Amino acid sequence: MIRLDLIGIGTGNPEHLTVQAIRTMNGADLILLPRKGSEKSGLLDVRRTICDAVLTQPVRVVEFDLPTRDAGGEYINAVQSWHNAIAAAWAKQMALHLPEGGRLALLVWGDPSLYDSTLRIAGRLIGGGMAIDIRVVPGISSLHALTAAHAIPLNQLAEAVTITTGRLLRAHGWPGDATSIVVMLDEGGAFQTLDGSEFEIWWGACLGMEHEALISGRLAQIGDDIMQRRSALRQEHGWIMDIYLLRKIA
Repeated sequence: MIRLDLIGIGTGNPEHLTVQAIRTMNGADLILLPRKGSEKSGLLDVRRTICDAVLTQPVRVVEFDLPTRDAGGEYINAVQSWHNAIAAAWAKQMALHLPEGGRLALLVWGDPSLYDSTLRIAGRLIGGGMAIDIRVVPGISSLHALTAAHAIPLNQLAEAVTITTGRLLRAHGWPGDATSIVVMLDEGGAFQTLDGSEFEIWWGACLGMEHEALISGRLAQIGDDIMQRRSALRQEHGWIMDIYLLRKIA
């Protein structure tokens, strides 16, 4: 039996970890850290820093190469194939390092339930016949880190908020009669498809980190500033994670 703990680690700041997360990491027999290629080596460094900061027990930490997603073809099929490959990579590491079973921990950005596929990938292991007990330790999501950094409420009074992705915003535009939307997983500038005069934006990148960047205001006035800052951060660090809240101007 493998107990698989999916641990939300927030946006990479060790202070974002809950007491439960720290206890679970220290109770693991194995923590797997994925390598995503040289240009995203900073992501691995963040996970290493978290382990160095909170591990007080002799937990085995193993790095492995994460399969890459095929950028061509139909999006959903490419992602499904990628997830299958990741599940196979996990299974290989489990067989190698936990042949008799034990507790495996994976460190998941933000919270495992919000626009993250770790739970779906873990489900493939169960479907493959492995004896796995999956548990989730919630984390601070980038959504909550964003609203905290800007000191704003997520929703307008008595109104709903739509959570979507940059890909969907580009493909379908502003969603229906929404007044506020949060955009995640944007490869860059999906908000440029909107009429900037109609919206306010609260943008954040590298939230909770020393190089955190925040910009807010009328989209028409600051959209270019966001793109320039985003480009500079990516060039400096080799990767970027950002998120933003958009609201229609009344």
